[in-house]
Amino acid sequence: MTAESSPSASERTDRSPASILYVVKQLELVVRARLEAVLRPSGVTALQYTALTVLERRPMMSASDLARASFVRAQSTADLVAALTRRGLIERSVDPTNRRRLLISLTDAGRAFLAAYDPLVAELEEQMLHELDETERAEFRRFIAVGRRALSAD
Repeated sequence: MTAESSPSASERTDRSPASILYVVKQLELVVRARLEAVLRPSGVTALQYTALTVLERRPMMSASDLARASFVRAQSTADLVAALTRRGLIERSVDPTNRRRLLISLTDAGRAFLAAYDPLVAELEEQMLHELDETERAEFRRFIAVGRRALSAD
């Protein structure tokens, strides 16, 4: 079958729905692009924003813990931490229980940044979920969490 004789996507009716993995990846790509657009004026990337939100929920983390919780490779964490430190959004301090370990936490400027951008990010999330009622939103969150736990289990 040549390209000219192959049926177009609209002519194919026997196709099964896209796999859930494909749909999840498409959602991730759209969310990331839209989040980057929301954050662009600040100069903070989506990955940096994610790291800030992780630190908001779990203060005083090591770089390796932050990498795992932020879905960033350990190698990328050094650049991420350096950039956020330069911007004054996070700070590093010596762990009082292990003097060789540095802990990362939000600064007041980091908390202020999140306070300024959280409503814009919440608006993006609302745009994504606007067709779902509260019960469906809770189910959606639960389904995503179940999938993540299943694939994270070693």
